[in-house]
Amino acid sequence: MTDFRTETSIGTRIQAVRKHRGIRTTKELADKIPGGNVTEAVLQNIEAGRKSDPSVSQLLNIAKALGVSPLFLLAPVGRPTSTLDLPNLGDAFEGMTVVEFDAWISGETDGAYRWTTTDERSERAQLLAMRELDALIRERNRLASNLQVETSLNTLPSKDETVASWDTTQQRLDDTTRRIAQLTTYLASAGWSLDGWAT
Repeated sequence: MTDFRTETSIGTRIQAVRKHRGIRTTKELADKIPGGNVTEAVLQNIEAGRKSDPSVSQLLNIAKALGVSPLFLLAPVGRPTSTLDLPNLGDAFEGMTVVEFDAWISGETDGAYRWTTTDERSERAQLLAMRELDALIRERNRLASNLQVETSLNTLPSKDETVASWDTTQQRLDDTTRRIAQLTTYLASAGWSLDGWAT
């Protein structure tokens, strides 16, 4: 079986992922994609290379139906030092490797792609802050739940105990809440609309 991560065109990568996922035909894949913008004929044309530049919505629909990150369809990620093989890219992509493309598309600040302007650097820092904020919100919810359980089990410390598990949980919760406030303030000052996400 062909490894979809090393295939050399978007069509052959889609076909290889489809087969790897046990989807035998383009019709079966098309049936998994609601909305009608990815038909059996569209998939056949993409896989055969007759349509080498699918729309963004088509690409995302195909990737979702295949259960794979769009990056695996866009680039041969199994060959990180190869140059991109996508058609119709501008001169700015000339010579860009797969690993550089991954860093650029994912917004990595310390990745293989080097930002070229201060605006680009700032935008990448904002993406990192958003990702950290998302992780911290989930951590805050987990810590709050743990603290609730610890309190309900009546594990409060006696006067002689100096450190109890709930003290540590409360301290971590407080630290997490402070960092969430910092990131929220930073992103709001950069113009992000968080709509109560971090509250």
